[in-house]
Amino acid sequence: MPVTIRLQRMGANKKPYYRVVVADSRFPRDGRSIETIGTYDPKRANNPVTIQTERAVEWIRQGAQVTETVRSLLKQAKVPGIS
Repeated sequence: MPVTIRLQRMGANKKPYYRVVVADSRFPRDGRSIETIGTYDPKRANNPVTIQTERAVEWIRQGAQVTETVRSLLKQAKVPGIS
């Protein structure tokens, strides 16, 4: 089962809000997820990213693939082990 850490879009029209989720790569983008490990609100000016760093590191150690967008958000949140 290939697991990915990616964004799940939420919110209303033209008011996006994203969850950082761990999901099976075969699931649809906004479908079922295994675990929610954070949020990203691009409309918020100060501190738009909140991530549970321990859970993110644990999933990466278990072999979860990280999308490029989430990788940049993890760097912004200063998650250890992300380069």
